[in-house]
Amino acid sequence: HRRRHSFPTRRSSDLMKVRVLGCSGAIAQGCRTTSFLINHNILIDAGTGVGDLTLEEMRRIDHVFLTHSHLDHVAALPLMLDAVSSLRNHPVQVHALPATIAALQAHVLNNTIWPDFSRIPSVQSPLLQFAPLAEGDLVCVDGPPIQVLSAVHTVPAVGYAVQGDSAWWVFTGDTEHNPDLWPQLEALHARFSAKPIGMLVIETAFSNRESSLARRSLHFSPATLAKELAAMPLGHSYPVYITHAKPSESEQILEEITAGLAGQPYQIRWLETGQTFNL
Repeated sequence: HRRRHSFPTRRSSDLMKVRVLGCSGAIAQGCRTTSFLINHNILIDAGTGVGDLTLEEMRRIDHVFLTHSHLDHVAALPLMLDAVSSLRNHPVQVHALPATIAALQAHVLNNTIWPDFSRIPSVQSPLLQFAPLAEGDLVCVDGPPIQVLSAVHTVPAVGYAVQGDSAWWVFTGDTEHNPDLWPQLEALHARFSAKPIGMLVIETAFSNRESSLARRSLHFSPATLAKELAAMPLGHSYPVYITHAKPSESEQILEEITAGLAGQPYQIRWLETGQTFNL
């Protein structure tokens, strides 16, 4: 069990660090796809942003939590494993839904697209070990506890809430309308009353012009994001950070969110690669 702290007196250097390695819905110059580094040893998703880490930083990653199997969230995982294979003496633990693990085994780490690192250099001593999880799990590894949240996407998917030293960091993953999200966040308040939600990272992949595509692919557009945020329980006003926008539509998405939520009490902010948050 973690000790309780007097949070207002803690220094930022003592708090859990969340580093945004990538938060774009696609690649372009300066744009990296989804990945967050928690402290020094935990990745939430493994998009192309992982490629900006040094070899030493990659070597220190012991746990990877995947939201789902889509390429923009897993692309750097096989490349990272290859890069640090000679630098580690114990396997990287990849935590994911069983369906996500099965997709990686069948379509990526299949000895055709990429080597099966769960059997290299041997079955007894692999570079990678899979750790299945399920919605509702509270996973405790070598770092802050991580709550597995629901998500609604075209493939089995989850979001994550990471228990920081002063507050929760919440990431929806790729999702559309998710009626279970707010009750799950309310449960965090009820169960860990001393730790509020410090920030909510929520996706908005498409502009309103592409709203039909957003609905088919189970992503938010600014209009559907506004409807989702309207379900936020009254009395809560934590910062909401927008992620996963397509680079070609980022400016339009930001303009539409700003206009659509004008006058509403939400603290809307734009997530950017390279940002670091202490919670």
